[in-house]
Amino acid sequence: MPEREIHLSVSGMKCGGCEAAARQAALEVPGVTDAHFNHAGSSGVVTGDADPQAVAAAVSAAGYPAAVTDA
Repeated sequence: MPEREIHLSVSGMKCGGCEAAARQAALEVPGVTDAHFNHAGSSGVVTGDADPQAVAAAVSAAGYPAAVTDA
């Protein structure tokens, strides 16, 4: 798969620490090369060739319910 941006809607993040935890969970998914989360915007953007549903599942498993969005 070519590298692309995966946009997520993420709930439950309250601070920078939450953003860091969500980022770490996303980075553990094979194929993810970078990730940025914004608690104020309840969103995340992940770069790589990972399966979008796997990324959402990993972030959700870390305690931040996530869903793939169109952008």
